[in-house]
Amino acid sequence: MANRSLVSFATFFALLLFFFIFTTSEVGMMVEANECERRSKTWSGPCFNTGGCDDQCKNWEGAKHGACHAQGWGTACFCYFDC
Repeated sequence: MANRSLVSFATFFALLLFFFIFTTSEVGMMVEANECERRSKTWSGPCFNTGGCDDQCKNWEGAKHGACHAQGWGTACFCYFDC
């Protein structure tokens, strides 16, 4: 009897793990397919203020949003556009 419940638990766990991996990979692909990242052409200097980068990308470059990310030894403002 205990062996049967162990098999049921293992099957349930395997299906749950498969579902989790499948749904997270699909969401990631959708985001990557819809947005393209580009370093800001109007931001100068290191980027430590993501809010300011976001505003500049939206208002000056027509992007959907922007964010500061590490690049090389420093940080830079990156803008995100529809592909």
